[in-house]
Amino acid sequence: MSRSNIAGRPSRNLRLLRELARKRLKTEHFGVSVRFLALPPVSPYFLCLGTKRVLGSDHWSRAMRAKITKRTVNAMRSGNIITDTEVAGFRARRQAHAVTYELRYRTGGKRKFLVLGAHGTITPDQARLLAKKRVGEVADGQDPAAARQRERAAAANTVNALLDAFLDRYVRKQGLRSAKTIKSAFDRLVRPHLGTKSIYAVTRRNVIEMLDAVEDGSGPVQADRVLAYVRGAFNWQATRDDTFTPPIVRGMARTKPRERIRDRVLDDQEIRDLWNALDQLGAEAPGCYPRLVRALLLTGQRRGSVAQIHSDEINGTEWLIPASKMKGKRPHLVPLAPDVQELMGGLRGFLFSTNGGRTPFVDLSRPKAALDKKIAELRKQDGRKPMAAWVHHDLRRTARSILSRYASPDTAERVLGHVIPGVRGVYDHHAYADEKAAALERLAAHVHAVVHPDEAVVPFPKRGRRSKM
Repeated sequence: MSRSNIAGRPSRNLRLLRELARKRLKTEHFGVSVRFLALPPVSPYFLCLGTKRVLGSDHWSRAMRAKITKRTVNAMRSGNIITDTEVAGFRARRQAHAVTYELRYRTGGKRKFLVLGAHGTITPDQARLLAKKRVGEVADGQDPAAARQRERAAAANTVNALLDAFLDRYVRKQGLRSAKTIKSAFDRLVRPHLGTKSIYAVTRRNVIEMLDAVEDGSGPVQADRVLAYVRGAFNWQATRDDTFTPPIVRGMARTKPRERIRDRVLDDQEIRDLWNALDQLGAEAPGCYPRLVRALLLTGQRRGSVAQIHSDEINGTEWLIPASKMKGKRPHLVPLAPDVQELMGGLRGFLFSTNGGRTPFVDLSRPKAALDKKIAELRKQDGRKPMAAWVHHDLRRTARSILSRYASPDTAERVLGHVIPGVRGVYDHHAYADEKAAALERLAAHVHAVVHPDEAVVPFPKRGRRSKM
């Protein structure tokens, strides 16, 4: 250390050095023997094995140049820094009771720091090798610190995290009726395939493989639904993240819009087979399932609304579906025919439940499979072909088709809860309770006549009048 450097230090440091030199102290710092030498009072300095750093107690400098070894690291005090003499920019820093290894380098005219690891988890030699590797990356024009930031961002932005944020910030906030359906699809069909991946690492191949698995297990229509849900989540993320590009492109759908339009309607014989199979299901399905399926056809309402019907929604002979359960966001009044009242009478809580009304019964896939199997058995016994594939929603379409025989198109649409378009839908707010009640009674009478063809003909209620219940 030159005299000019010492002379340029504050006078407080000079006085301290003179005092230490006069006492000819011999001490040890960082495990290295240090002897202070007295020189002319104008420029005192000391010699530390050829180094140019002032070492000592709290007043000494806290940095030195030396080879970073286990011995020197263990001797470090809080706040000390050792700069390695072999690898440029490689340093060890002690803070409190921990020592970390770091690399200081320049890229793009800026100085940057990169933490290599903590002492104890890696050795000084391992840290030095890692520092050499990072120095090589810098020489190749790379930025190790920026690369690590991207890795951390990718780890934090997994598909699971994206789906959770999408459900919380968009689906639930928008009050979508399909929130439970979307969440179920994510949990069952998306997370097992893509959940742990970074959103920046998801490729088109990953999406295609997921859709292939969904199609193999649940069919092409379900695969397209999952594709729509995932596309919505990815597009939502793209509006919030400048660096994210959704991997979904046109052509990934498994069906065409025209193919997704269902026109399945059960004929009279199929309705009889359905009713007979429901009577013979027994322990193969929960006791509430046959009642639920019959209610779907006799009310013409959506599966979700019927499956989650609660006794609080029933007022005498009327069922008022809350707006939150309706696609049109309006409450919907459904008069209950006597046959439907028998399916729901005397129950409290959720009317279709397996635990005494505490929660609704919504997992219809397994009992539906058992029902299809039973229908196939009955038809085989009669020497008939298997029944064509059908879904629960086809019962709503069947009910609407039957209503066309006994009610005006306007009344039939109001029974199903469809919003009347145009000016009439804006200005006509009549409840049409009597008209809907009469139509539903005719629907129930028709189904009864189909299921029991040998019984005496049941007279249909006259149009426009509601029978007594």
